[in-house]
Amino acid sequence: MRTFYPELEPYDLGQLDVGDGQTIYWEASGNPQGKPVVFLHGGPGATSTPKHRRLFDPAKYRIILLDQRGTGKSTPHASEPNADLASNTTWHLVADLEKLRVHLGIERWQVFGGSWGSALALAYSETHPERVTELVLRGIFTLRESELFWFYEGPAGHVFPEVWAQFAAQAPDAEPGGYRAAYHELLANPDPAVHTPAAIAWATWEASAITLLPRPDVVETFAEPTHAVAFARIENHYFQHLGWFEDNQLLRNAHVLRDIPTVIVQGRYDMCTPAVTAWELSRELPDAEFIMVPDAGHAFDEPGIVSALIDATDRFATATR
Repeated sequence: MRTFYPELEPYDLGQLDVGDGQTIYWEASGNPQGKPVVFLHGGPGATSTPKHRRLFDPAKYRIILLDQRGTGKSTPHASEPNADLASNTTWHLVADLEKLRVHLGIERWQVFGGSWGSALALAYSETHPERVTELVLRGIFTLRESELFWFYEGPAGHVFPEVWAQFAAQAPDAEPGGYRAAYHELLANPDPAVHTPAAIAWATWEASAITLLPRPDVVETFAEPTHAVAFARIENHYFQHLGWFEDNQLLRNAHVLRDIPTVIVQGRYDMCTPAVTAWELSRELPDAEFIMVPDAGHAFDEPGIVSALIDATDRFATATR
């Protein structure tokens, strides 16, 4: 079974002004003359991490990581008291990726995305298929109402009732199907005594459900207050707007990707983004390799998922197209 490549540091990094008063943090590691790959982190509202660099052979890849608008080292941070998310949408992020590609002088790149990153990867690649050499997708998420209802309105709580009870307790007046709306009000409240506990509850709920077995370290990282506020605000903002997608848009338009070599990796017991969406995507992309990891949940660093992802990036490292 494959495991992560050794730790490595960036050889270049910067802040790119993408307009709307926003800058995005980017970094490059690995081989400056290697095959370009861009890693798209999850959330939306999570961040890139040093561990993400280690999914790629540093001798063969020019590894590009970024923090999407409002999170990580990008500015302004969504945890700030007057954070305005009006210019933080899927289509702003798609445009940011093109600006970053041009800024870095990259003609075409491999696109790698997991969880929300898979949705962004699909949105970007369906908009700019001529810029994509390969796709590696993990924990497929398309922000359909059925997917969001499963995880944020109660059904997934049947599997994690004790954690769901804590999540629901932050919004005791929420009506059935109304938890996202109730949290939207809580997270927008300028009082830290209101929005911080709500953000921690939101982040804790997700972190508690993304691994096959409990990982207190993951929960602790997600629940750090500054991270949790940005993460929860951005996620909730996107989910309230269904990602600014038309119904079933990403799956309906996936046919434009059929000539792009694609690997889809999915944990069988993924509670956050259940396997049905990955399976449906594989039906739209019949030539894609679809790997259902039998003993994994959602997290990218579960052993079976890591192994499948690195197998994919190794195979694509020397591919030409």
